[in-house]
Amino acid sequence: MRTAVVIRHLAFEDLGTLAPALGRRGYRVRYAEPAALDAALVRDAGLLVTLGGPIGACDDEHYPWLANESALLAARMSAGRPTLGICLGAQLMARALGARVYPAAAQEIGYAPVTLTAAGRASPLALLEPSRVPVLHWHGDTFDLPDRVELLASTGVCANQAFRLGERVLALQFHAEVEAAALERWLIGHTVELGLAGIDPRELREQARRHGAALESCSTRLWDAWLAGLER
Repeated sequence: MRTAVVIRHLAFEDLGTLAPALGRRGYRVRYAEPAALDAALVRDAGLLVTLGGPIGACDDEHYPWLANESALLAARMSAGRPTLGICLGAQLMARALGARVYPAAAQEIGYAPVTLTAAGRASPLALLEPSRVPVLHWHGDTFDLPDRVELLASTGVCANQAFRLGERVLALQFHAEVEAAALERWLIGHTVELGLAGIDPRELREQARRHGAALESCSTRLWDAWLAGLER
C-alpha cells in the first residue's frame, strides 16, 4: 500500500474531501508534525501533502522549523516526486522554488470562484470552471510565481492562486478540500483572525450553506482526476 504523508500545521485543517479520494486510490494516510519532520519519511512518501495554517511561510524567526520544511519540499520537488500544497502549503512550495512570499494587498476570506488560465483549463482544475464553483479562500499572504511553473488560476485579489510543476506537483492557494460540515471548527479556531478582519462568521456559514455541497462534489472529482494522473 502506498503512503500519503500529510504535513498538518493546524489540527482542524485536515484533508477534507481529499481523504476519501486517497482511500479510493489505495493510499494509507500518515500525518506528520511540521516541527519534527522525518526527512526519510518526506523523501520516500508515495505522495506528500502539506496543508494550511495561520503562520507566515517565511517566519523563520518565530518558527525555525519552516526552513527545514521548505528545504525538504525543495528536494522532493527537484526529484519530481508527487507533491500537493494547499494554502500555507502552496506558499511554502513557492518559497522552496525560490519565489517571494509576502502579505497580499488584502485578506481573502470566504467562498468565491477562481479564474482559470489556459493551463488551468487543461488541468483537473477545469472541473471548477463550467459553473464557476466557489472555493474557500482563507489567507492574508500571497507569492510571486516561481520559475518554470505554469500558472493555473487567479483572483482579483491574488494573481497567483494555483500552479503546477509538471504533472506531479500541484500548489493551491485556495481550499478546495474543505467540507461544509467542518467549517464550524474553522470559525472557532480562527475567531481572533475573523474579529480583527471584521468578518461576521454568520456570513461564512451562509456561504458554506449555499456553496458547500457544490464544492464537495466538484473537489471529489478534481482529486480523483489529479490522483489518476499521477499513476499515468
